[in-house]
Amino acid sequence: MEDSELAKIRQARLEQLKAQGGDPGGGGAGPKLGGGGGGQDPAQQRQQAEAEARQSMLNQILQPEAADRLGRIRLVKEQRATEVENRLIMLAQSGQLRAKVTEDQLKELLNAVADNKEEEKIVVSRRKGWDDDDDDDLFDL
Repeated sequence: MEDSELAKIRQARLEQLKAQGGDPGGGGAGPKLGGGGGGQDPAQQRQQAEAEARQSMLNQILQPEAADRLGRIRLVKEQRATEVENRLIMLAQSGQLRAKVTEDQLKELLNAVADNKEEEKIVVSRRKGWDDDDDDDLFDL
């Protein structure tokens, strides 16, 4: 049952990509586009299939409000959104998620990721330069 739904989603996404212009590499390579959508190399097809499977899993994990928030976060900080998505998928695969993630739970997860980032910050302390005004009293003339 889920396989047929996934196949329908993939087909709809493929049609959507064809309607948008097809080849993301573009550049006017006419012969490369010759066969329609079948001209993609296997690595691109695999990457697209993985992205669709990932999005499908996230749709099953997140409530709509949480998915919207994660989408807005992706616009600002793509790396942080990817980290949160990876953590959510890992939690779902390990069976630690009992229900769909709410927006409040997503906020808590974002704060946890932000706390980890703060611990990794590097503080640079610079030595005083030669032009420091405090040392002027050493040279009484």
